[in-house]
Amino acid sequence: DFQDTKQRITMEVGKLVAVIGDEDTVTGFLLAGVGHRTAEGANFLIVKSDTKLQQVEEAFQTFSMRDDVGIILINQHIANDIRHVLKDYNATIPTVLEIPSKEHPYDPEQDYIMQRVNMFLGGGG
Repeated sequence: DFQDTKQRITMEVGKLVAVIGDEDTVTGFLLAGVGHRTAEGANFLIVKSDTKLQQVEEAFQTFSMRDDVGIILINQHIANDIRHVLKDYNATIPTVLEIPSKEHPYDPEQDYIMQRVNMFLGGGG
């Protein structure tokens, strides 16, 4: 039993953080050491004004299916653009966290995790 627990913990240690965000947000996380690039791809997507919505959706789907990703950080204003995809996502890992950007402050009313918390606590939502 102890060996199984130890092995499970060891497997969880190496998870990556994936980032979907504007240039400033992604650059900040890359400078902090979050970036990971292999022949198969990277764990981040820089969303610019000319980035197609389908590309953002595909990046989210790809990150959410990867075994080596534990957390997906996404700028809230970008999450709003793919809200239809996020509402269908119900896995625990990778966990999706919506974060503010320099241009767009965080709004807990738009965060689907906060909406779920309010619903469970009886606050509606």
